[in-house]
Parts: sequence; structure tokens; C-alpha cells
Amino acid sequence: MTKFNKNLVTQHFISPSNSTPFLKVTKGEGVYLWDNNGNKYLDGSSGAVVTSIGHGNPRVLEAMRVQSEKVTFAYARVWENDSNEQLSQRLTENAGCGLDASFFVSGGSEATETTIKFARQVAFARGKKSRWKIISRSPSYHGNTLGALAITGDLTLHSIFGPMLKDMPKISTPLSYRLPLGMSAESHAMICAAELETKILEEGADSILAFIIEPIGGTATGAAYAPDAYYKKVREICSHYGVLLIFDEVMSGVGRCGRFLAAHYWPDCQPDIVALAKGLSAGYAPMGAMMTRSDLVEEVRSSGGFAHGHTYVANPISCAAAVAVIDEIEENNLVRKSAELGELLRTKLTELQQGIKILGDVRGRGLMQAIEIVACNETKEMLSVEVNAISRLQRYCKENGLLFDFRRASGGVYGEWLMICPPLIITPDQIDDMVRTLEKALRRLQDELKSEGII
Repeated sequence: MTKFNKNLVTQHFISPSNSTPFLKVTKGEGVYLWDNNGNKYLDGSSGAVVTSIGHGNPRVLEAMRVQSEKVTFAYARVWENDSNEQLSQRLTENAGCGLDASFFVSGGSEATETTIKFARQVAFARGKKSRWKIISRSPSYHGNTLGALAITGDLTLHSIFGPMLKDMPKISTPLSYRLPLGMSAESHAMICAAELETKILEEGADSILAFIIEPIGGTATGAAYAPDAYYKKVREICSHYGVLLIFDEVMSGVGRCGRFLAAHYWPDCQPDIVALAKGLSAGYAPMGAMMTRSDLVEEVRSSGGFAHGHTYVANPISCAAAVAVIDEIEENNLVRKSAELGELLRTKLTELQQGIKILGDVRGRGLMQAIEIVACNETKEMLSVEVNAISRLQRYCKENGLLFDFRRASGGVYGEWLMICPPLIITPDQIDDMVRTLEKALRRLQDELKSEGII
């Protein structure tokens, strides 16, 4: 018999990191994780903005156990299941915006793929087969499958996978920190909105199927969002040209941003289709969803049905976990707490800017916040990518028991930031601890950059 060699594990597991993972997790409870050396870490970004109700929640674990004793898998082309029906009802009750129909998948990339394939079949059902182009924004991030990458606005990812993609038209994302000379956030956003109409006319209105946006940006823009007028204008343009509006709320949805959906901030901009994932099952099981209106579903159904689906569509255990997550969010008022604690967190982060010149911008809504790191917050000058500032900052936080997620989108072309998105169950005292540790790491990085002659 061949003896098991534990050293082979890291050779056979392909890590998504470009280096050996720093930590081996052994336990999670509440807002904390522990490694195999017994060290405790506050999960300051909820992993990849996923674990919205924290780790080890008894209600969710019990719901999964109960479901597993009934049935663990039932193929959705043949079976409905109670958990599926309950989750559809919970989402309809909370989502509003006329979104009363759901389709369940295994994660965020699948969810965005589902939205664009559904949009195409709506057009097909209407006899508008010439509509196939999805306009999206740059920078943006919509997932890592080839279809999701085609609508993602990321220079680095497109430099790798571009030849494999059916590239889709892009327009500018209305960023609010570095603005064109002489422009306000409002005027710049309205120019970006006007780009949508220009792009529709350039491409040919009869070829445009949908426009997809992250209403509050994820890792591609560091929780950036536009002034209110932008969203109203976008909705008007889409309605005028018969273009479906898709909100990618994989990260912002299910209470993360201080509303159940970010769409609730802009009642004049109701989306036709929404993608959800991450906080939907809070990391307890792979889960994603598309939500849309039942009238659109009926159009697709009457033309032959939805020609889409993967093996784990509406998986019973995943649906049971998501139902329990939403129940936990509702009963503990976590959407309201996200809004309130987000204001507290933002205030504390903003206070740090007074003495830390490399802390450039603080932005976001609810407990979906980000800080941008710069050479000088007065000039907003970006640090060179070679400085590796954001990964150094993440490492210093990690050494002091604080975990944050970051991604240098488009190779750092637009800047670099940390996503500060703790679980919605975090307490004010834990926010204090998190900000103190972050401040210590920021001051260490600032001192080092000074000694290195970089700032």
C-alpha cells in the first residue's frame, strides 16, 4: 500500500493565488477564523465579501443538516423541492422592484452568465434575434467564465483571455475619486451616462440586448458608485431603446450595502434582471441566483422554455442554506445594522485620513466599504505598481490578526484598494479593533515608503 504523503497535497491542489497560501484554516466562528497554529483572525472582508452572517451559524448548519437527511440532490429538470420554493418566496418578499421570479445556480459567474442568456432568450421570444450585444462598463468585474469575462472590463484579464472571447462593447464607469479636469462627480457621471446612448447608436440599437452594471462596484472599482442622477438617466436610455437593464449584485446584494438590494437606493432605476450570489448563502454552500419579472419569464416559457441550466441548479442543500441565511438576516435586522454600522465604519476610516497621507479615499455603502491607497491624499497621486503597496498592507494586517481582500484591477491602472466588508454581525467594539489594527498597518506602510524615498 502506498503511504499517504501530506506534502503532496500542496502539489496537487492548484491554488488561485500566485504563491503558497499563507494560512491553513482550521475553524471559523462569528467574525473570526483560526489557522492551524491557533492564531485568531478577524475576517475583515468576509472572505471575498461572502460570509455576511459570519462563520458557524447554528441556524444555517441545522437547516443544511435537516435538508441533507431528506434529500441532497434532485435534478431540477425533473424535480421541484421545498427549499427551492421557500427561497424563491423569501427573495420575492425582500427584493421588490417587480422581481418575482428566481433561477438558482452555483455562484456569481454562473449567475451573470444566466442573466445574459436569459436576456437573449427574451429577445428571441420577441422575434428580435438581431439583439445579442451586451454593453458593459470599464472598469468592471462580472465573473471568470468566458461569457462573464466578455462583459468584464478588465485590461489584465482581457490581455490573457481576449482571443478566446466574443468581446462586447464597453463604456466608461463613472468613478468618483479621480475626475477629469474641471468636472464634478455629477457632471462626469452624466457624461458617462451619455456614452451609453452614443454606444447604442454606434453599434445599432437593433443589435443591443442589454446593459449590465454593478450598481455599487466590487473589486474592480472598490465600492464606487455614481450620483443618483446617473441611474435615472441610464434607466431612461435603456427603456427608450428597448434595452434590458441588468444589475450585477453578486457582491452588493442581500443586505451587504445597507439595503437588501443596492437597487433600492435608486427607485427611478429598477433593473429588469438581477444577479445575486456571495451573501445569498453566506459561504455555507455554493449558491447564486438570477431574479427577474414573471412577465419576462412567461415570454421565454411561451417560446419553448429557458434553454439553460447546470447540474446543480436549485440544489436542495444550497437552497436550504440560503433560506436560513435570509431568515437570520431578517430576524436580526442585519440589513438595518449594515446601514448603521457602515456609517460608523466609514466615519472611523475617514478620521484616519487626517494623519495618514497614503489613505486616499474612503467610499462605499453599508458594510461594503473600501479604502484607496495613494502616494499622497492631497494630490491623489497613485503609487507605482512596483511598490506593491496594497499587498504589503494586506500582509501587515494579516500579521496582526486581520484579514482583508484586495484585487489590483486592470493591473493597477485605476488605483488600488482594500475591500473593508466585515460580516454584518460585527459589533461596534469589533469595528474599533479592526480599525485600530488597520491604522497600525497603514502607519507602518507609510513609514516604510518614506524611508524608501517613495513618498
